[in-house]
Amino acid sequence: MKTSLKTYESLLAEMEELRLQLQEANETIDAIRTGQVDALVVKSGDEHQLYTLKSADQTYRVFIEKMKEGAVTLSNDEVILYSNSQFASMVGLPLTEVIGLSFSNFIHEGSKETFGDLMRQGWKSDSKGEIFLKNKNGEMVPFLLSFTSLELDEGRALSVILTDLAVQKEAEKQLKQKNKQLEEAQLAVTKINEHLEELVTERTHELFLSREYFKFLADNIPVIVWTTRADGSADYFNKQWYEYTGLNFDQSKEAGSQQALHPDDFNATVQAWNEAVQNKTNFYFEYRIKRAADGQFRWHLANGTPLKDEAGNVITWFGTSTDIEDQRKELDKKDEFISVASHELRTPLTSLKGYIQLMGAQKDLPEPVYQYIHKASSSMVKLQNLINDLLDMSKIQAGKLKFATEVINLSDHLNAWIENSKHIYSSFSIKKEIAADLFVQGNADRLEQVVMNLVNNAVKYSPDKNEIIVRAVKDEDNVTVSVTDFGIGLSEADKRRIFERFFRVDSESSLTSGLGIGLYISSEVIREHKGTIGVESELNKGAIFSFSLPLTKTTQ
Repeated sequence: MKTSLKTYESLLAEMEELRLQLQEANETIDAIRTGQVDALVVKSGDEHQLYTLKSADQTYRVFIEKMKEGAVTLSNDEVILYSNSQFASMVGLPLTEVIGLSFSNFIHEGSKETFGDLMRQGWKSDSKGEIFLKNKNGEMVPFLLSFTSLELDEGRALSVILTDLAVQKEAEKQLKQKNKQLEEAQLAVTKINEHLEELVTERTHELFLSREYFKFLADNIPVIVWTTRADGSADYFNKQWYEYTGLNFDQSKEAGSQQALHPDDFNATVQAWNEAVQNKTNFYFEYRIKRAADGQFRWHLANGTPLKDEAGNVITWFGTSTDIEDQRKELDKKDEFISVASHELRTPLTSLKGYIQLMGAQKDLPEPVYQYIHKASSSMVKLQNLINDLLDMSKIQAGKLKFATEVINLSDHLNAWIENSKHIYSSFSIKKEIAADLFVQGNADRLEQVVMNLVNNAVKYSPDKNEIIVRAVKDEDNVTVSVTDFGIGLSEADKRRIFERFFRVDSESSLTSGLGIGLYISSEVIREHKGTIGVESELNKGAIFSFSLPLTKTTQ
């Protein structure tokens, strides 16, 4: 019983001694970390060795402890005599377990030979190099090691500063990838540039050929050809222009063309051209140009067309001016013949009308005779309207289409004219949407002629659709009258010429007749009323003919 108690006491004593040793070790490590000691005694076998850091003061040690790099001091046999907290964190071990270990425990197998070379060199002089260390998970981590030898009381030691290169290596890897991608992109851009250069060269050559072809064609056709910029300023005339006018390019551009145009036509031509440029619409005008060869002014028909981009912006204008002097002379002769013939026809037509009326007044005639008289009377009315149109056209050409005007209630007249149309074209459904009290300064007979002409055209060009809509609305200071049909419509080419004299739309599906002067006369009548006339249409989708007249000030 006495022996057992002694053993227990002995164990307690041994435990207390171990506890004191552990406490002393922790205090020593803490003192080393905080710079409270300048020397360290390490037991090696049966002997004790004293390691003193002569130049290590507290400030230096605190600095070592706070820096982001790892720091260790190695003995000649690679034992870690000192380590800062950062190195312990890097290898994933407590600081107490790091000090006293061999540094080779943390070196990757593939880097041990390199480390040996670096350490041998470090004893001789400051040196540095890269190796791979292992963390607690056995993962390889690249480090940069900087070696510096130290003189201690007991001998030399090797100071090693360790810089973690993992982030730097990853950045370098990504940088290499980016550089590779950049090189590939540069190569692709180079190829694209080379292709573009080839394409530009090819297109430039094609453009040069196209320009030369255009110039060759333009210089060898018997009409004047010109082009302008988007703003309407001239940038090209063909050879025909220079030979015809005797002007050079500088004399021809901008207002220089005034030298070639007839003085009476210049202002009207410039106005029409400016309106076309502003509205981006076709330029279609007749004017006289002086021929340099004999000094004569000859009539030309100008036709300018804007070339637009996808956004509807004008890029350039292409135009021609065709000598129509001879055609106009022939047309003047025809106009003169039409005027004389129309006047000569009116006398026998008046007599014929009287005879037909006398025949219709007779009683007890057989029924077939009355039918013939009615048909003859109807044909006579058509002939009389045709002759009147021809006379009106002659007056227009002579500048004598004049008529008296007065303030009229266009709404009342339109309602009456449409009701009359319903009787004439009984097979058609003619709807009206007429605003009330639309007063204009006009001639009721001439305006009726225009409206009936538009309705007549709507009937002729709507063989399969029997609906017509007549509208009259107030539009700010104007009244707009429109006639809408759902017939064959107009092509873009037809719309440009629909108000020309003698122009008729050819269509197998329409029951067209006449000379093609009705719309021409209507446009002149509206022009004399200081109004405008136009058309909106798509092929096979009907048409809307409309005219606008200024409202009288009394209604404002």
